[in-house]
Amino acid sequence: MRPNMSLDTETKLEWSKAMSHTPVNFQQKFSLFSEQWTPKVVAEMNDYQFKIVRLEGDFVWHDHKDTDETFIVLEGSLRIDMRDGAVVLNAGEMFVVPKGVEHKPYAEREVKLLLIEPRGVLNTGDERGDRTAQNDQWI
Repeated sequence: MRPNMSLDTETKLEWSKAMSHTPVNFQQKFSLFSEQWTPKVVAEMNDYQFKIVRLEGDFVWHDHKDTDETFIVLEGSLRIDMRDGAVVLNAGEMFVVPKGVEHKPYAEREVKLLLIEPRGVLNTGDERGDRTAQNDQWI
């Protein structure tokens, strides 16, 4: 977190906890929300954000022209479709979608995962629509 950034009270509290050597507990963080396809920031490292998200069903085809995107499945099974194939990730597995590669996540049942991407990256890339989540939502 940059020192000159203005933070709301809740974010300051979360940042304060992180600075007091408190680990991020994924189960506890997931218990704070139930909505799907809305990534929540749990930590930052340099300009990268660590986001947790619940997914179920089909997402939209999109890409991220300027950055790779890392998917780490914490619970469940996730398929990431790409125009030339697909990859299936189970709990404890990760996959990096290279920048510029069009992809579409799909989960038959709810999946809990950790995303790692630079600050400011929209979940739908340039494809804005109903599934575009608000950025920088800390939990």
